[in-house]
Amino acid sequence: MSAPVLEIRDLAVEFATREGAVKAVDGVSLRVDRGEVLGIVGESGSGKSVTGLAVLGLIDPPGRIVRGSIRLEGEELVGRSERELRTLRGRKLAMIFQDPMTTLNPVLRIDTQMIEAITAHENVSAKAARDRAAEALTRVGIPSARERLAAYPHQLSGGMRQRVAIATALLHGPAVLVADEPTTALDVTIQSQILAEVQQLCGETGTALVWITHDLAVVAGLADRLAVMYAGRLVEEGAVDAVLDAPRHPYTAGLLGSAPSRNERGSPLRQIPGMTPSMAKLPPGCAFAPRCARASGECRAAAPERTEIAGGRAFRCFHPLDSATEAA
Repeated sequence: MSAPVLEIRDLAVEFATREGAVKAVDGVSLRVDRGEVLGIVGESGSGKSVTGLAVLGLIDPPGRIVRGSIRLEGEELVGRSERELRTLRGRKLAMIFQDPMTTLNPVLRIDTQMIEAITAHENVSAKAARDRAAEALTRVGIPSARERLAAYPHQLSGGMRQRVAIATALLHGPAVLVADEPTTALDVTIQSQILAEVQQLCGETGTALVWITHDLAVVAGLADRLAVMYAGRLVEEGAVDAVLDAPRHPYTAGLLGSAPSRNERGSPLRQIPGMTPSMAKLPPGCAFAPRCARASGECRAAAPERTEIAGGRAFRCFHPLDSATEAA
């Protein structure tokens, strides 16, 4: 097996609060190969975004990485100085946020921002950088790219702004691109276009893509592998088709069952009972036990260990589902 471009081992991230340390991410281990698309799904507060931010070294106080390893092309990132991480961001690591205005400066023209992103890492002329920026905008489906370079962010639609953010993130052909729900605020037509464009670009450049979302329909057609998170922990992972067709963890089955497309027309949605626990007051044992119909005393007393099975599948559950029929 070839070495992964990104490897996360036993990552734990805590945030200091008045109620004590909150474990936003607890013992997450993942690997992504070159050109591969890894989808990370889960409810809000499951630790998906914090995992993505940790990869880029963007965990600021009161948050901190308390243990674990993050390796990019074999090089350790945890413990690197901010100056060292800054040289990697944009060049080898890039991130697309949910709101493109988080990435784009509203008072600077698009060309100013993209040229600066290029010249920050490469010694090229302003003209060469501008030509490259125009080419990048064209590749993500923006017409009249040179005219758009002269625009300010507020003069572009939401879909155009997100395309600019994607083009900027891919300027240097990064080894890893982390996308944190970048299409959530867009209409379905624009969303499908951007998904197709990102998938094609990553395939052409060999960039490994980590796509963070709560939408299983998005990752079903985009990802190669799927990782499901709950309460800061990775509860299931495997090939996307295998996980979606025959989930082993009851939480994964619950997410699938609550999707409107999986319910009979006119019938009530199958909901996961209860609410996600407070990360400051997680129950003992399995965090999903209070909401799980299969939970036993064993589940409430101890957290299940990671179980690996054939086909690259893994899950954390004392009473896993045995088949697609049982999951349904």
